[in-house]
Amino acid sequence: MYNKTIMVGRLTRDIELRYLPSGAAVAKSSIATSHSYKTQDGQKKEESCFLDFNIFGRTAEVANQYIRKGSKVLLEGRLVLEQWTAQDGSNRSKHSLRVDNMTMLDSKADSAALGEQGGNQGYNQAPQQQQNQYNAPSQNNYGQQQSGGNSYAKPQAPEQRIPEINIDEDEIPF
Repeated sequence: MYNKTIMVGRLTRDIELRYLPSGAAVAKSSIATSHSYKTQDGQKKEESCFLDFNIFGRTAEVANQYIRKGSKVLLEGRLVLEQWTAQDGSNRSKHSLRVDNMTMLDSKADSAALGEQGGNQGYNQAPQQQQNQYNAPSQNNYGQQQSGGNSYAKPQAPEQRIPEINIDEDEIPF
């Protein structure tokens, strides 16, 4: 059992969708959340928190298709410590959220406005074919040590397309 972490905020960048060698989808992005309060002398202050997150499987593909920079989401999961060795030889680490559940909180109008502002152009289309590599952590999300960092690349199978989801517009909660 682990402690669940729940974050509500807006995406700070578009989803980066990649595939593990096994073919499983991995979506990466970050979320910004803020907290307002008053100091003892009555000044209004605001704290912002930025947190990277990872989503796996079918939920990752849905996130890539329907949310983009500026989208408001609720993410539920657990904090994980990612550790790696940088190119300069220094040891690095950061916390990220390993998402188990995602809830899209934007209304249809909000989503349409984000699309018009140029967010993720063509977010309903399959991604361009390119070699995606992720070489940062030296541990995978399950705590298993990997030599030389992780290399998450889209499988070398013949052109793979992300299937488009057939959902009636009235079924989408935003």
